[in-house]
Amino acid sequence: APYPMKLCRFQSSEDAAKLQGKPIREVYATSHAGILEDKTIREISGKLWGDRVETGRKFRADEVQFFPPSWPSKIVCVGRNYLGHISEMKSEQPKEPLIFLKPPSAILAPEGTIVMPASSQRVDYEGELAVIIGRQCSKPRADEPVRPYIAGYTCINDVTARDLQKLDVQFTRAKGFDTFCPFGPVLETEAPGPDALIETYVNGAKKQSSKLELMIFSVDTIVRWIAQVMTLEPGDLIATGTPEGVGPLTDGDEVEVRISGIGSLKNRVAGP
Repeated sequence: APYPMKLCRFQSSEDAAKLQGKPIREVYATSHAGILEDKTIREISGKLWGDRVETGRKFRADEVQFFPPSWPSKIVCVGRNYLGHISEMKSEQPKEPLIFLKPPSAILAPEGTIVMPASSQRVDYEGELAVIIGRQCSKPRADEPVRPYIAGYTCINDVTARDLQKLDVQFTRAKGFDTFCPFGPVLETEAPGPDALIETYVNGAKKQSSKLELMIFSVDTIVRWIAQVMTLEPGDLIATGTPEGVGPLTDGDEVEVRISGIGSLKNRVAGP
């Protein structure tokens, strides 16, 4: 991008109301792309990556419903990427990035409701920085910068059924429930600085707070590592791990993930 911008996908509140109750993927397919600046969205045609042609239509940010900024073919997450979180989980520090997948069916829009499954007694928030891929990336050379493959950065909540994670050892069930992957609302094209804060709030109380520079594996290392294993496609989402301070959510909570320079992702929580 020639200059930093916040990109988004959205629906006018009127259109969103008509589509109430429809599956999120279906509604996402009818959403618009835009550039968010000073509480105004300028609509663009096409996708958030590639050529951005403005249509001339404008919307007020408080009059729209935001959607996740991409519909990824896969959601690749990194576990145990902050020392503080490793020690609170009594885990071992991985020698290489530890990766797992969340299914696209877990995607939830900003302001959407995280639904706690009946099979779990403990559902945790995990605020994280996420990376959205902008062009196909497969086995980049060691001397090749990965930044050109990245469309931008956003907030994600890697919601986790902690008791099921312990029970299964594998992460798939614990992290794969419907609504367990809220992300957005914007894609920020400029990389956050190392001292950018990542914070999670539950009902306004701060629960997590860390600097991105405390990641064990950097964004660059993570993207390279994953792209050695699987081809990353435009729109794919990478969650870079959560800092310490994870904890349980309960029915009626509002959870918010904030990253300085990027924005804030808010979701409500409902019991089974």
